[in-house]
Amino acid sequence: MARRERVVRMSVELPLWRALTAYRVLTTGYAVLLFVFARDKYERPSVAVGFLAVMVVWTLATLPKVANAAACTKRFLGADLTVALTGILLTPLADAQAQQIDGPTLPSIWTAGSVLAFAIKGGWRWAGFASSLVAVANIIERGEPSRDTFHNVLLVWVASIAIGYVVEVARASERTLARALEIEAATRERERLARDIHDSVLQVLAMVQRRGTALGGEAAELGRMAGEQEVALRTLVAGGLVPASRVSEDEAQGAVVRLVDGPDGPDDGSAGADGPDDGSAGADGPVDLRMLLAPRAGCRVTLSEPGAPVLLPVRAARELAAAVGAALDNVRRHAGEDAQAWILVEDWPDEVIVTVRDDGPGIPEGRLAQAEGEGRLGVALSIRGRLRDIGGTAELVSVPGQGTEVELKVPRGARGKAER
Repeated sequence: MARRERVVRMSVELPLWRALTAYRVLTTGYAVLLFVFARDKYERPSVAVGFLAVMVVWTLATLPKVANAAACTKRFLGADLTVALTGILLTPLADAQAQQIDGPTLPSIWTAGSVLAFAIKGGWRWAGFASSLVAVANIIERGEPSRDTFHNVLLVWVASIAIGYVVEVARASERTLARALEIEAATRERERLARDIHDSVLQVLAMVQRRGTALGGEAAELGRMAGEQEVALRTLVAGGLVPASRVSEDEAQGAVVRLVDGPDGPDDGSAGADGPDDGSAGADGPVDLRMLLAPRAGCRVTLSEPGAPVLLPVRAARELAAAVGAALDNVRRHAGEDAQAWILVEDWPDEVIVTVRDDGPGIPEGRLAQAEGEGRLGVALSIRGRLRDIGGTAELVSVPGQGTEVELKVPRGARGKAER
């Protein structure tokens, strides 16, 4: 299936950028008005006029830069803060009395706009860095700073850090909302498919099973196969497998929900490390173990799994699924086609445990050692060998007459030799 992607973007910080744009324009006008009404007090008004002219041109020319996070680059932030710091340090040169009367600087409160841009773009750490530079520049400009100076510096520092922290919280909320919307979309699509499948495919399979059983002979075998496929399809539809969230790598772009249709993945877990991608993650990303085990379910195989994704590295997940397949093959081969099997998936913080149990006759004591001596290494290589290669373990417990249980454990972070 051709790859198709639809992207839905959200950004609760967009109003902050719009407010910052308006703030920069208004404070530019405010700084100009302050100079116009107090121009007679400046010893060197030409210095003030020159700086204010540059500030006005800079503010109007860079309005697109503060329209959103993507346009507000680090280079722009550095240049904008440089303009603000230059205006603060030029104030004594234009008005020597500003240090004595504790008057406003040339850029006045326009400087806070530069600090707020850092806060919205990078969070509270960036805001703390920018406001600290502004504080140092104000203290240098005053020479002998007064209590009002410290008060104003502290106010800008606290306000900018608070806004930066709020922005970081908002972005975390966006990512949570994006994940919730993705799950909702996947659930609705699953429900729609379940309705369509129930009205068509499942009913046909159920009818084939009934008619085949009634006819007997080869038709009975077809009926049995149709019954298995019906159970497997019901399990897949009801399982609700939701892939890991695909959100924007650049948090500054806001939350992103990506609904991707890609090529179908392997129908089992036997693909090796270089096998085709299953569509649930990249070559180095985690995959949902449930997606690899779902095709194993059938009328004689019951799969019990957590409701949330069981994420493992690609190689570890595929090798674990292949080991489960080998265990089920042994059930069919040694316990018979009519044997029932159960797969239990447990997702623990430090490891993933998959247990395969059957109701067959069990394995006589010493039979595995005898099989290895005869060169039949199904359990030794297909199960234990696979788990050993990815840093896991496999334990087999069998009691004659009571079936066999295989417990497969894979620690978190297991990757295997091919990925080390």
